[in-house]
Amino acid sequence: MVLRSLCSKLTVCSQINIHKMVVKISKVLLLDNVDPSAKTILEENGIAATLSKEKFTTPELIKELQAYDGVVVRSATKMTAEIIENCPNLKIIGRAGVGVDNVDIKSATKNGVVVMNTPGGNTLSAAEHTCTLICCLSRNVPAADASMKAGKWDRKAFMGHELYGKTLGIIGLGRIGREAGIRMQSFGMKTIGFDPLVSKEEAAKYNIEWMKTDEIWPEADYITVHTPLIPQTKGLLNDASFAKCKKGVRVINCARGGIIDEDALLRALQSGQCGGAGLDVYVEEPATNMPLVQHAKVVACPHLGASTKEGQARCGKEVAEQFVNVAKGTDFFGVLNAPALTHANGIEDWITLATQLGKVAKSFFKVNAVQCNIASNGNLLTRSGRCLEAAFSAGYIQSDYSSVNLINAAALANNAGVNISTSNSKEKIFNFANSCSIVIKAETKAVSLTGAVVDGKPVLVAIDNRPFSFPLPMSGSFLIFQSSDIASAIGVVTNAGASLASLACTTGDGDKWVAVTTVAALSEDALSRIRIPNIIAVNF
Repeated sequence: MVLRSLCSKLTVCSQINIHKMVVKISKVLLLDNVDPSAKTILEENGIAATLSKEKFTTPELIKELQAYDGVVVRSATKMTAEIIENCPNLKIIGRAGVGVDNVDIKSATKNGVVVMNTPGGNTLSAAEHTCTLICCLSRNVPAADASMKAGKWDRKAFMGHELYGKTLGIIGLGRIGREAGIRMQSFGMKTIGFDPLVSKEEAAKYNIEWMKTDEIWPEADYITVHTPLIPQTKGLLNDASFAKCKKGVRVINCARGGIIDEDALLRALQSGQCGGAGLDVYVEEPATNMPLVQHAKVVACPHLGASTKEGQARCGKEVAEQFVNVAKGTDFFGVLNAPALTHANGIEDWITLATQLGKVAKSFFKVNAVQCNIASNGNLLTRSGRCLEAAFSAGYIQSDYSSVNLINAAALANNAGVNISTSNSKEKIFNFANSCSIVIKAETKAVSLTGAVVDGKPVLVAIDNRPFSFPLPMSGSFLIFQSSDIASAIGVVTNAGASLASLACTTGDGDKWVAVTTVAALSEDALSRIRIPNIIAVNF
């Protein structure tokens, strides 16, 4: 069979260095009044940074970002799919804050762009703001202040109530929800809460009783929401849920507009079912639902949850430090869309192995319509499934795309027809404490590849569960074929001009798998002269 070298097709992963696990960041644009400390930290670490107070239109931002490979935003700038797809140099988007609904993560992932946030940066500011609104609702502070400024002295109009002994329902028990709960406990409030990702035992550590939402509604005197805005949380508090609440319940939203249905809230306020609302966020910002904002029982703020000097300084500092860590490859805390990066600590060599196995697999099949199972074997790789999937995908489809990295590889592979599943076992394979076995199936054939890491280097251990005479390092240029007459086959290879660096063959009877590394990559002309059926060439 006449072969063509895969070397000429392989493209370099342009944004993520798979082997060193770093993102190359040289110049960052800082928008939305990000704290100046971000610029200082970036520049101290050799990354140029520009602070801009401009409010760019979409075309203007696309033009501006052509000169940058990183951008940091707060909540004002929307990083849409249109912007991301038209900024080919963009490698990383940082959100100086928690919520990332202003960043199209799906588009970023597809285009191989890292998205990260600062999950702890404004936690205290947002939690304190939540507590402030609860206190304002309990004592009618804003209305009393407005009355005084109007020249009135109307004590009877602003009768309040104590928070002591009241029940606070917390929807979302992440950092902000927990911190708000801890602070309101000091007022003597009982705290109950719901979060599908938090266990009853974990909630109890913060003196919060875990309940289902339908159990919270009739129990809570106050309800505060601290979830992202996703399909499951949109309109979480609506006509039906308000009807289940105590009459006069007060609600607070410092998370995202839309978690509380604004129309349902207005109806509940008008009927008295809801006794008051503290709102910091809205479906549309700036807010357009003025009947709700202007309601006498609403305390309304223009999205101030993170607006403290300390919170903004912390977010600016943290996002810059996270950029530096990602650029150095030392830490990937805050990365939201790249499990191969966030879970790669300690298994970087295995990421390289899976990538190399992906290249070998593609050399066998050439097509993308395949079923793959990636089995990670051993204690070291217990939680490595998504990392190995991304790395294998990068190796498998690298020759088909101009820009593939560990962020977009799994999505691109899936779209191309590569169906991947993962599994893990603790058993030793071929006496290796840890190994990676991949089974690839197409309509007409199936192949299994087993690899491991020896002294920090990826090695090919077996093909079709037949171990090689010794693990073969996956580096340089490879030729793989089957033969019952190895000496003659090697003669054919050397006669084509190949200088052999190493050779290994599988053990057992019958045709053997043979893997040969050559001193240099063979030219297409040399490959065309090797008349060995089904031989494959791989360049690492």
